[in-house]
Amino acid sequence: MDNQGFFHVLEKETAQARASMLSVPVIEACDDKAISLQTYTAFLVQAYHHVKHTVPLLMACGSRLPEHYEWLRQALGAYIEEEKGHHEWILDDLRACGFDAELAKANCGEGQVGLGIEMMVAYLYHQIDRKNPMALFGMVWVLEGTSVSIGGSMAALIQQMLSLPDTAMRYLTSHSTLDVEHIGYFADLMNKVTDPADQQAIIDSANRVYALYESMLRALPMTTTQTQVA
Repeated sequence: MDNQGFFHVLEKETAQARASMLSVPVIEACDDKAISLQTYTAFLVQAYHHVKHTVPLLMACGSRLPEHYEWLRQALGAYIEEEKGHHEWILDDLRACGFDAELAKANCGEGQVGLGIEMMVAYLYHQIDRKNPMALFGMVWVLEGTSVSIGGSMAALIQQMLSLPDTAMRYLTSHSTLDVEHIGYFADLMNKVTDPADQQAIIDSANRVYALYESMLRALPMTTTQTQVA
């Protein structure tokens, strides 16, 4: 074990997958101020389709943890309280962008879940139900770590280039702020995980989730017209 704790190991063992995900064209397009409203709403749709599963996944994980992880089950309870209703924020963001949020709720047309997110959610449920529930923390690391590192800056760039109101940015802006607070807490939790099998399950899950999230980002429509919300 690295003398800096498991969280440091998790960062190191997933750095390559993280770098690959951050190399996708859509992030470069953000930096170049070339993101369209269609790209942003397509991203929000996919975010909705995984965020709506966050609380159910946390609950499922908590129900599967063995007794010696009671301290971790208590932490999951706090996460659940924090995450409740966040998928509704995304629907509100979509509406503020002029997108029919009912399409996302009905999972049809332009609101349909993509393969990358569908497989990511299915993978996590499978790990919890049939493999090792600790795998869920791989997802937590990917999403919270990414939000902290680039979420805030991406939100500011997108809002500026598309002239979007604050009401269209609640998911990205709130999560970049919330997850800064979460990441230290998450690191402390991970440093208490000492079982090698559980540590490996978290690492493997994070690498898989990075790859599937990257697949989603690469599939986003990239258009050159920067439609603004009136």
